[in-house]
Order: sequence, then C-alpha cells, then structure tokens
Amino acid sequence: MEWKPEMAEGAPGDGSRRDELKGKVLVLRDLVTYQEGTISSRMVINRKAGSITLFSFDEDEGLSEHTAPYDATVTILEGECEVWVAGETYQMKEGETIVFPANVPHALSAITRFKMSLTMIRG
Repeated sequence: MEWKPEMAEGAPGDGSRRDELKGKVLVLRDLVTYQEGTISSRMVINRKAGSITLFSFDEDEGLSEHTAPYDATVTILEGECEVWVAGETYQMKEGETIVFPANVPHALSAITRFKMSLTMIRG
C-alpha cells in the first residue's frame, strides 16, 4: 500500500480533531488504534512547513517502496517493523528513529503490530 496524506484521519478539512490536541500532554501511541488487516492513521499537525502523522499497522501490513520529495523521520512507538532505505534493511523497535532522505526509495513492513510517528518537513 502506498500512503498519501489525504488518507490520514484528520486530513485537511478536519482541523477540529487536531485542535483538540493542542496544549495537552499526549501519549502518541494512544492516539491511533489498530484495525484488523489494515493500516490506520491520524494526522496530529498539518502545516505548509510539514506534518506529523501517527500510524498503526496490523501484523503483515506495510507500505510499498516509494519516494517522497522531503526528508522525513519515522519513530517506532510500539511493536516491531522492518524498514528498507536505499537498498539497506533495518529491523526497528519501540523507541528507535530513522531518517528517510528526500527522493530516496524506502518502504516498511510490520513484523508485529506496530505504531509509528511520521514527521515530514517540507522545504
């Protein structure tokens, strides 16, 4: 599956769901729930300068290889996944972060159910 920003819960036009998060202490992994057999997402911030989107992946789900025109960081919030960046493979677990360079092919796949935060900086 290839993820696009418009697939996120709280995508453009649903700013009220994001506004309710402002000024509060958040546990990011609790803001997105698992859905059997699929990927769920929730946009936390969406600005011209960048976005933060949370994802949950059911076991064996993933995102196919793709590129993005901006640098992005992925932080694993719960569970384990396998990540491919420019032909290199990494196994990642809770608390680990990787930077996806702009225009470099990358993909990921769930080893177990997992949750992640994607921060994309446009510029």
